[in-house]
Amino acid sequence: MPRSVNAVASRARRKKILKAARGYFSGRSKVYTVAKNALERAMKYAYKHRREKKRAFRALWIARINAGVRPLGLNYSRFIDGLNKNNISLNRKTLADLALNNPSIFEAIVNRVK
Repeated sequence: MPRSVNAVASRARRKKILKAARGYFSGRSKVYTVAKNALERAMKYAYKHRREKKRAFRALWIARINAGVRPLGLNYSRFIDGLNKNNISLNRKTLADLALNNPSIFEAIVNRVK
């Protein structure tokens, strides 16, 4: 009895890997085994960095808010505490955007918190 190998599925699997590795340097885009390893590593970092991106943006927003409130006589932690005590529910992304693009509105919020 002849050996059954299901070449259609095997070829499709390899093509999928090589298509995803398009644009990689040298053998990483042409040799299946090398491409598979490179893609596996890339996917691992993509997964990890999707989570790290959230941390990085939060840190950026906090730095921008802190830079915005310092000249107005507060620091970040006192400002956030004041927001919570006054039931002002603006997230850090919005506050950072206000501090950067609308300093007058941001100053009004800070004065309300003081």
